[in-house]
Parts: sequence; C-alpha cells; structure tokens
Amino acid sequence: MKKFLDRVAQGVLIGDGAIGTMLYAKGVAPEANFEHLNLVRPELVLELHREYLAAGAQVIETNTFGANCAKLSAIGLGGKVAEINRKGAELARSAAGGQDVFVAGSIGPLGRGKSELSQEQIADCFQVQSAALAEGGVDLLILETFSELDELLTALAAAKETGLPVVANLAFGEGGRLPGGTSAEGAARALAAAGADVVGANCGAGPLELLATVKRIAAACSLSVAAYPNSGFPEYIDGRYIYRTTPEYFADRAEELVAAGASIVGGCCGTTPEHIRAMAARLQGSLNLTLAPRERVPEGRVRAVPRSEDVAAVDALTPSPSPEGGGEPAASFLDGWGAEPVITVELDPPKGLDCAKVLAGSRALKEAGAHAINLAENPLARVRMGNLALASMIRREVGIEVIAHVTCRDRNLIGMQSELMGASLLGVTSILAVTGDPASLGDEAGASSVFDLNSFTLIKLLNDLNSGVNALGNPIGSGTGFTIGAAFNPNTQNMEVQVRRLAKKVANGARFAQTQPIYDIARFHDMMEQTSHLGIPVLPGVLPLVSGRNAEFLHNEVPGIVIPEEIRRRMAGKSGDEGVAEGLAIAREFIEAARAKAGGFYIIPPFGKYEIAVELVKFIKNNTEHRGH
Repeated sequence: MKKFLDRVAQGVLIGDGAIGTMLYAKGVAPEANFEHLNLVRPELVLELHREYLAAGAQVIETNTFGANCAKLSAIGLGGKVAEINRKGAELARSAAGGQDVFVAGSIGPLGRGKSELSQEQIADCFQVQSAALAEGGVDLLILETFSELDELLTALAAAKETGLPVVANLAFGEGGRLPGGTSAEGAARALAAAGADVVGANCGAGPLELLATVKRIAAACSLSVAAYPNSGFPEYIDGRYIYRTTPEYFADRAEELVAAGASIVGGCCGTTPEHIRAMAARLQGSLNLTLAPRERVPEGRVRAVPRSEDVAAVDALTPSPSPEGGGEPAASFLDGWGAEPVITVELDPPKGLDCAKVLAGSRALKEAGAHAINLAENPLARVRMGNLALASMIRREVGIEVIAHVTCRDRNLIGMQSELMGASLLGVTSILAVTGDPASLGDEAGASSVFDLNSFTLIKLLNDLNSGVNALGNPIGSGTGFTIGAAFNPNTQNMEVQVRRLAKKVANGARFAQTQPIYDIARFHDMMEQTSHLGIPVLPGVLPLVSGRNAEFLHNEVPGIVIPEEIRRRMAGKSGDEGVAEGLAIAREFIEAARAKAGGFYIIPPFGKYEIAVELVKFIKNNTEHRGH
C-alpha cells in the first residue's frame, strides 16, 4: 500500500485503456462474456495486458470488471466468480513480471440484477470479488464506472477489508452530477470520508467533459485524483460503434487532466494501446520519467476527512433543489381514499385509430362513479394505440382521471424522460410503473426489448421528475406532479418477497398499488395484513370470469393468476349469459368480503366489456352509499 500511495502522491501514473473495446477488436463476439475469457482464452487477455505495458502503462487493470456474482450468475457462471477473478489477477501479474508497474483489480457495478438483491447480498458480492482479486496478487483495487454513490460506498467498504489501496471512480453525467443530483464535489467528499485512497471519474462523454469534473473533484478533496475518460462519443457505423478520437487529441486532453490535478490518467471505452502510447509519450517525454502533477489550490479541500467531518460529507449527498422548486402531485383520484373506496377500471387502447369504444366506456364508467381509467401500454407486447396520447384525450373529452401504464420495454433512458415530460405537458397526472412484457412475447418480428430501467428505477425516475430534476439531477422546472403507482402480485407462494419489493417501490416514490386479479379472499386478507405498514392504498384486482373455459385458461396459462378450485367448479360448464352472470356473482361476493379492508378496487373487465365493469362500479357505489346512510 505504501509504495503505491507514495508513487501516486509524488507524480503521475499512466493507466491502461479499454479492455472490452480491444477484446472486441481482437475478434471476441460482443455477446460473449469477456471476463470468462480469463479461463477459456487466457492467452488473449495476457496479450492485451502486454500491449498496454509496451505502450507505457504503469497501472494495468485485470479483466474482471463485470466478474461479480450478480452478472455471472445471470449467465450460469455464478459458481466461478472467485476463480475468474483470481485468474484475472494472475494473468495481469504474469504480464507485469518484474516490471515496476502496479496491477489493479477492476471491480464494476452489479448491473440490473442488483435490484433483486438485499443490501447484505450486494455487500457479499463485492466482498467475494475483492477477496479473490487480493488472493490473485493485485496491488490495489479500482472501483470504476459506478453511477450510484450508495453502491460505490458499499463496494468501497468491501474492498477496504482486503487492506489494499482503493481507487474509487464514478461515471458522472451531464454537468458533473450523478443520477439523483449528487455533485462531483459531494461525491468526492463522501468517498474520502468512507476511506477511499484515490477518488476520480471514468467513462462519461469524453476527455473534455471529464476534464471539468476532475477540476471540481481536485478542488473539493485533498486525495489523489484518477481520470479515465472515454475516447469521445462513438458513431454507429455498419453495425459497429466506432470511436474517432485520435491518439494525439487524447494525449492533449491527458496533459490538461494532469494540469487540473489528476495523478492517475488512463483510458476507458474506445481507447487503445495507441492512445496510451501517445499519452505516455506526452506526459513523460520518455517511459522512465515521472511528471509531478500541478499543486492544487487548497480552498474547499477536505483533507483526509476525519471522522468528525463525516456529517458534512454525508450532507453533500443531498441533491440541491431545482431553482423553481419541486412539484407536488396535483389533485388525484386518491384524494378521497379512506372516505370511500377508490375505484379504477382498466380499458384497452384500440389496435387501430378508432377511439370510439374506449371513449364510450370512459363516459359510462365516469357516470357510474369510477374514479380513474387504467390504460395499459401494449400489453403482451402487442401493438396498440399509444396510451399517453389517448390518456390526454380521455381527460380532455370525458373529464376523468387516467392512469397510464408505462413499461420499461420500449424506451431507453433518454426517450423515457422525454416521453414522461411530454405526458406531463399533455395533462397526464397518474402513471403506473411496470417493467413490461418482453418483446419476444409479442408478434412483431424483429422487435427488441430495451429495459434500461426496471419498475424500481422507473418509479425513482418518476419521483425525481416530480421533484423537478431529471435522471442526472439537472433542473427541469417546477416538476411533473405525477401520482405514481406500482404493480403487486399476491398470487405467489412467498408473499413476503413481493411485500419487500413493494416496500422498495414505496420508498422510491410509489403512492398506490394495483394487484393482479385475486379470487381467494383468504389470500386477500393475508396481503392486506402484510402491506398495512406501507401506508398506501393497495387496490385488489377484480377480473370477472365469463365461462368455465375462461376460468381454466386464466388459471393454467396466464402468469400471476391463481383461481381456487371451488371457483373453477362453480364456473365449470357455464358459458354465454349464464357464465357472465356467475362470474359477476363471484366478483360481487369477493368485493363484499373485501370491502371492510380494501381501500378500493381495480376492476379489469374481460375482453374489453366495459358494461360488466359498469355493473360492478354501481354495486360498489350503491352499497357504499347505503352503508353511509
């Protein structure tokens, strides 16, 4: 530790460049797991390390960025986490040989699978990877490309248990902020307080934008600073991403990064041994000289951040409010919750351009007393009219609130933010955030799923937009004011897991939940008991059955729906008007039994038959009024 910290404090160290970019350039398929190459093609990884060393790198990183339990378990390699990391460390150590260079164990974020893990499991993932890299012989650990400060702090705590020096790098967005609004200065102080030995930034837009971030980090923190910029923005040409930043330009910017206070400078996405060679030559003149970094201005520093200053460092994590202030949700269909049952009804957007049926249904349901209309978004990944525009039309022409379901399937993070701000402009005030059915489930050949977000992170994004900031924490104005909803599936063997998921959604900003259809009243009561502490209305789904075949189909073929045998026996052999009547009778019995505990009901009319929903809305309203008298 002392040798590395002395070197980085006294001069500039040259880092290496991209691993994935170069392995892809060497013929590895983009869908392959690059970290697994440590075991199946070690000679290719060893070759790349040697190329970076020959270019002048003094700190080489192991090929282990994504070698964590979350990512490897998703592809069936969860049992090889320690082996892949140890081998990655051994390959880099072998390449270094007796040279005066440092081997850094690379650790990246856990990715999308993190949302399914508890905090203890997340910490364990980082502990296993850190320990394996230390066992393999690395000199230090480099935590990189983290966009969530909380996750990086968890990784940092695990890495420090090895006793090795730790470099902690964040991937900042526009304006040098993290999603949620944390500034570069606040993040640097928090990492210093948590015990990082070096703080810095990597990835992002390119060297020029990273330069501005490095200046802010260097001014806010007395620790050594690392900078690993991308090679600019890539262009998508003939199915490949091409980086056009020349080694000469990269070397120019590296010189400026050192002048700004960086003590370790390397490259991230798109950089090659040629970029590192040009940078090393520019910074050192020769591969044997060490250039001292510019002395940084002490104003605003947090020198080693003693424990007594931890509170100030943590305070820096709170994003600054937008200039115009955050927007509170507007008047909502939930406003009467507690005084009367909240009733929402789902209608299907049309498959074409004719909106007559959905408008007629909305008018009939409003007249019957429903509080809001639900509009799904391309359910089962089958194309229907855009529900946000339709929601705006229904609000304007019918005068009833609409809950627009928004999935994570069809839009990337950029498009999602634009679409949601546009929805707010159109007057849409309620959103149900769902992950969505995968595109492969539908009938559109060639369609692909995006899933930049999941239901948890979409709810967090909606809450950020309500607060007047986008995903990067940049101000958008007074805020969107959405009433945010979440889905909940009670029809599982282990409801406790679903309750924990719902609790996380509530913590992220959900104000109500709607469930899958429930037919078992005992399960309903169990659900209400387990979710009572969350303090939000949980509206049980009511899907009236129409025939015996319909009941068997839903029970056997539709995920998330369980129909008790007793109810299936009641529906057996019934169809037509008889089946509809029996299905309505079952729905009324459920509503009557659930009324005392339910905050309301989410009615899902079968096959778009809104007349059936009208009957149930009237039943709920009439019984409520009768009981009130």
